[in-house]
Amino acid sequence: MDDCTIPIGNRLKGEITPPCSKSYAQRALAVALLASGRTTLRGIELCRDTRSSISTIERLGAKVEIIDDNTLVIEGGINPVDTTLNVGESGLAARLFTPIASLIGNPITIEGEGTLRHRPMSMMVEPLQELGVTVRDGGGRLPIEVCGPIRGGRVTVDGSMSSQFVTGLLIALPMAERDTTIEVNGAVSTPYIDMTIDTIERFGVEVMYNEGDYSQFYIEAGQQYTGVDYTIESDWSSAAAIMVAAAIAGEVTIKNISMLSRQADTAICRALERAGASLISEENSITVAHRELEAFDFDATHCPDLFPALVALAAAAKGVSIIKGISRLRGKESDRGEVLKREYNKLGIDIELDYEEDVMRIVGGEPVVAEVDSHDDHRIAMSLAITELRLAEPLNIKNRECVSKSYPSFFDDLELLKAGANEQ
Repeated sequence: MDDCTIPIGNRLKGEITPPCSKSYAQRALAVALLASGRTTLRGIELCRDTRSSISTIERLGAKVEIIDDNTLVIEGGINPVDTTLNVGESGLAARLFTPIASLIGNPITIEGEGTLRHRPMSMMVEPLQELGVTVRDGGGRLPIEVCGPIRGGRVTVDGSMSSQFVTGLLIALPMAERDTTIEVNGAVSTPYIDMTIDTIERFGVEVMYNEGDYSQFYIEAGQQYTGVDYTIESDWSSAAAIMVAAAIAGEVTIKNISMLSRQADTAICRALERAGASLISEENSITVAHRELEAFDFDATHCPDLFPALVALAAAAKGVSIIKGISRLRGKESDRGEVLKREYNKLGIDIELDYEEDVMRIVGGEPVVAEVDSHDDHRIAMSLAITELRLAEPLNIKNRECVSKSYPSFFDDLELLKAGANEQ
């Protein structure tokens, strides 16, 4: 499985700047809505999820001016102009803006599209009710109607499925009428909570919490966000796909990313090193180059968005790789564990799901050409496209355009990197 197995036209070489972190962008947009004064957000990538959040804060009363393709100016102020918020297919936006909409004393309905309609939302209902919000839900799914105002107080939240609802509460509750203590059971994806607290603090609000296990948060009421000038860093989830592609098929420098980032998916570097890829880290860039890849063990419990890229890496590695955390995959855009198994099996790559041990086992091997399906999941589409680099013929990836959810230029960037290798 050395680089001679990569068709010449599929080898990669060059530099790429991934889109901004949509996780940071959506958090910043939500806080900018609540902030007094003007907020300038720079480095924005107008992917589908970010556009959904922009539309949502506009419906909630923010004034948004698009200065250019990468810069927004937001005039904050929560004063809804509509009673319905459509968050598109963004699970983060659904769980983030539901508590924020609960600040309002009139009924607001949160609805979504596509696969989001089937994703679990039941973890929000009881905690919001305990905080004084009237909630009507669609049987644990969207649409959800909330009517506040959210009062604050003491509440227990199930954090074992997702940290996104915790994020929504942390952003909304500084503006509640009473101080709040949140008890979180089984917190997962804790680096994403770090990102939330980092964003809150940039806008001048403080949250106290147990840094050891993220089991308790204390939010003082009556705080005020203040508008800022904020440049959003590049997205490690998007960068991870390109980094794995480079580890398999060439050498690529990924710019505007730093190992000091709070983003959970910086963990991809550990997986790449364990697999034997070459990594050179500089202040604001990382260069990844192909070396012979070996099977690896990795715990992705707190960074589940890495699973699709990790599967592409494991499929190209010699031996059996083990990735822990498959229980985190059922509430994503697709049931990612089952989808990865099904689609990679079509390519001749054996994947076993062991739910008792919460692990996925991937047997590395040479893929075969087949028709595969993204299941309208942007990260599945990128994973399959990475594996496509190992084939002399293109894959027919159904609905590969779904990458626009997070990384609209993904396929264009791959073509640029192929062209860079061909110039050598």
